[in-house]
Amino acid sequence: MPASSTAAPALVRPSWTWRLAPALLVCLAAPAFFVVRVAWIGWTLLAVGLALALVAERRRDRTARSAAAGPSGSGAAPVSGIRPPSLVRDLSLIAAGLLIVSAIPLKAELDDLSILRFAVALGGAVAVPYAISRWAYRDHAVRFPWRGGGRWTAFQWTWLVAVLVLGWLILPFYFITSGVYLNWPVVDTPDLIARLFVGVGGVGIWDELFFICTCFALLRRHFPDWQANVLQAVVFVSFLWELGYQAWGPLLTIPFALLQGFIFMKTRSLAYVVTVHLLFDAVVFLVLVHAHNPGALDGLFLV
Repeated sequence: MPASSTAAPALVRPSWTWRLAPALLVCLAAPAFFVVRVAWIGWTLLAVGLALALVAERRRDRTARSAAAGPSGSGAAPVSGIRPPSLVRDLSLIAAGLLIVSAIPLKAELDDLSILRFAVALGGAVAVPYAISRWAYRDHAVRFPWRGGGRWTAFQWTWLVAVLVLGWLILPFYFITSGVYLNWPVVDTPDLIARLFVGVGGVGIWDELFFICTCFALLRRHFPDWQANVLQAVVFVSFLWELGYQAWGPLLTIPFALLQGFIFMKTRSLAYVVTVHLLFDAVVFLVLVHAHNPGALDGLFLV
């Protein structure tokens, strides 16, 4: 994979700073919403996180003004001339997305109303932060670089094949032996199978738009890449838990979320991480059809 990473401000991002605390609180709102499912805990974590971010930002601004004034009070401009991105603004965009998603139940359903509810809520969770960033904050911090990394390398093509093989080996065992396939509705007609196919793929694309291109990208503006990746994984895995990836699912979803963030950082390509995700989800779709229709795809899987 190319060694370059996604575009980020040319600023020092210290490895450890107390500014990490408000970001952690905002991201911990995700397990409150989607795992514990106690909304008021999530609201409290978001409020406290944003309040601490505001305190941190004001402290940073006071320090910057003092440094600019210098010992003689000259009022000279900072040497770098670069104003750091706003932690309050960026965390508010993540919080807005979380609030929108948490407004609906995430149990997988395939009726018309459920599909519409998912489309509106998930679409809004991506569109609202994007619109606020571009037209209200005017920093355009949320972007969707479809082919930012150029041509795919041989390693990238090899990884796509590996994703299919790993999915074929692991996912049937996980879904069927744990019984989590029951978290998805029975699909035993062509109409329901088609709806499941569209739903699984649509949610997979949304995952990359929100967790990677929004949450991860915003967090990278303030923290080292590995810290931003761990924080986005907290949000990513929490959402997948309520969606149905329960039991020992986090043993799969945590590495997957971290790998998707890492791959996006290295490739700078939304197209590539979406392709990886859709290939994985194609196996998920086939496993769900297999699990709900014994005998239909027995020759395809080992379980």
